[in-house]
Amino acid sequence: QVQLVESGGGLVQPGGSLRLSCAASRNIFTINNMGWYRQAPGKQRELVARITSGGSTNYADSVKGRFTISRDIAKNTVYLQMNSLKPEDTAVYYCNAELPLRTYWGQGTQVTVSS
Repeated sequence: QVQLVESGGGLVQPGGSLRLSCAASRNIFTINNMGWYRQAPGKQRELVARITSGGSTNYADSVKGRFTISRDIAKNTVYLQMNSLKPEDTAVYYCNAELPLRTYWGQGTQVTVSS
């Protein structure tokens, strides 16, 4: 099993940047996939970005070129660098870890993009 703790959310103006962090309670190299999802009010949770244990990444079309997922294995932490933020990026962002028997979620961190 694994515990995930997100941080780094907040209020930012359109065009601004934020970096989210997800600290895991175990060696992230042993986790199949880790990712960031988001859920806006009244909408379904959606994948934002994912990174595999091998380091491959994939992104939702809506964030390609603006967001970057990365990891620091020594710190057991996955990051989401978000640039050129738009109001439609406003949501609760969740960290996710996929293990063979189940998927784990963090508690979420609010990101609000507004002037």
